[in-house]
Amino acid sequence: MLSIFYGEMKEAIYNTSVYFKNTFRNEWLEDPLVIDMIKDVDNSEVLGNGAIKSPVLGVIAPNTLSGGVKTLILIYKQPEKVFNASNCGDNCAKWLLKLGDMMDITINLRHLMNFGDGEYEIKVLDDNMIAHNRSELLLLAGKYL
Repeated sequence: MLSIFYGEMKEAIYNTSVYFKNTFRNEWLEDPLVIDMIKDVDNSEVLGNGAIKSPVLGVIAPNTLSGGVKTLILIYKQPEKVFNASNCGDNCAKWLLKLGDMMDITINLRHLMNFGDGEYEIKVLDDNMIAHNRSELLLLAGKYL
């Protein structure tokens, strides 16, 4: 399940780009889910050996990926840690929901992310309640942002 803590959270890893730079492993780029996230969020193609083809920047290293996709990869590869997902845009929301369907993850958000109009289950840790849709999530998150 996806769990969110809204507002400042001392134990959350805030600077995900620096953390990614210091923990990234090339073998992460062999994971089909990571490849799909990079293609969807950054519109880029993993070439192998740590090389990624960006339509804007050409061939880049993983550290040049967007902050959003780097944060998604960290959440997926290190689900025991809490990352600041405010580095992610709304285009990452579906991936956060997917990761939450696959495993228990906790993220920190300091803004209202649009998770769409569908049904889902997101636990808001600030008051230990579960939101099932956008309206419920806005009511819960709005108290803390």
